[in-house]
Amino acid sequence: MKYKSVFDIIGPVMIGPSSSHTAGAARIGRVARNLFGREPKWAEISFYGSFAKTYKGHGTDVAIVGGLLDFDTYDERIKESLTLAKGNGMKVKFHEEDAVMDHPNTAKIVMGDDAGELELVGISIGGGKIEIIELNGFQLNLSGHHPAILVVHNDRFGAIANVSNILAKHQINIGKMDVSRKEKGKMALMTIEVDHNIENHILQEIAEVPDITQVARVSD
Repeated sequence: MKYKSVFDIIGPVMIGPSSSHTAGAARIGRVARNLFGREPKWAEISFYGSFAKTYKGHGTDVAIVGGLLDFDTYDERIKESLTLAKGNGMKVKFHEEDAVMDHPNTAKIVMGDDAGELELVGISIGGGKIEIIELNGFQLNLSGHHPAILVVHNDRFGAIANVSNILAKHQINIGKMDVSRKEKGKMALMTIEVDHNIENHILQEIAEVPDITQVARVSD
């Protein structure tokens, strides 16, 4: 078996007993927080498969809420995340689901506040590595280990080219791009992983492109 990096072999620096159940869960929560753009006021977290069976013993609940609080995997505050979230006024509920998913370590987060909501499904694939496989009903494949932007747009010709041209103008290299749509000619989602974090003024420029309705960023 070949590994892409030392990280693939030894896993991340983390708080907790299991890279899959703790570090991976924290990263899923932090990507959700990153995409939402702020700390949510409430969160409904559903665990499936192995997550559902062992989340209390392995600290998966503590880790994923730590991610929602924007704590990294090595942050000591993760241990107190449930108490800290409650102190911040965040209402959190956990659900153990019986449904069989494609991956045993699957979590769904539905969270929001008075201004909006976000629904995300993520899987922990081992060694602290994750994939975000669904966002607000769109299918995607986001690793969370590289800077990325997610662009919601009308499914019309030229939208993808316009965003790519802006990134090229600012000398930002695209490492990976996926496009998902629920229905032809309706809304679509671009998931673009890049080599460097994207600055706010570039995000604003993308947001002003015709047919673009929303832009979110995942930083490394």
